Amino acid sequence: MKTTSPDLSGRTAPPLLEFDDVTVIVGGKPVLDSLTVRICEGEHIAILGPNGAGKSTFIKTVTREYYPAYREGGVTFRIWGKDVWRIADLRSLLGIVSGDLQFRFARDITGREAVLSGFFSSIGLFTYTVTPAMEKKADEILRFLECEHLRDRPMTAMSTGEARRILIGRALVHDPKALILDEPTTSLDLSALHTFRATLRRIAGTGTGIIMVTHNLHDIIPEISRVILMKDGRFVADGPKEEILTDERIGGLFGVPVHIREEGGWYYATGY
Repeated sequence: MKTTSPDLSGRTAPPLLEFDDVTVIVGGKPVLDSLTVRICEGEHIAILGPNGAGKSTFIKTVTREYYPAYREGGVTFRIWGKDVWRIADLRSLLGIVSGDLQFRFARDITGREAVLSGFFSSIGLFTYTVTPAMEKKADEILRFLECEHLRDRPMTAMSTGEARRILIGRALVHDPKALILDEPTTSLDLSALHTFRATLRRIAGTGTGIIMVTHNLHDIIPEISRVILMKDGRFVADGPKEEILTDERIGGLFGVPVHIREEGGWYYATGY
């Protein structure tokens, strides 16, 4: 997608994310291979691919944990039009929720403390000074996510789904331009999955962009309009959801015969 969206003043705003021919090498091997992508502010997209496709590495490249390999002539590697970011500033622009982060939060801090820790990019509050404005914002987010009942519950006493919602709250404290979710429904039962989907749909309605990185077709909420398919470190297809989520494309991506059906904006795979 090459277009950019106008800002409120009528000027053309830069893409939220812009990669051009980005290759990342880890352990002497390319794990991302010549990725080119542009994602505009407010877009709801899914990056879908099998395990080992490079999806998590892509996220770590977005968050500057990994950097592109040198290429003669330079590499386009921008977020919101900038090549160089202070990590603290970048974390306020992009809200990240991942399984790794949830593992790190398996400790005796309350749900409210976990949400507040988003202001400091920390695991807990330690000696940080929490202002009344921060407390007000955290309470607003807990209400918005309908998880006020988790306010005083220790993270260690929460279910996987409950903890996931709290970490989404933590990611939202800075009003990020986009919420990036890495395999967000892993280990969720049907009830937790239902609640999680409803939460994401509520967030999508606020204008915050959703970037869903997953191997599960059923994670793609109806509000997501664009899907990128990823395999072997490459983006192999990118376009409108209804054009990308076909029997041929998804069967080829995962190497199995499938039948894709759509129901009320949701997509499901059968026959494998």
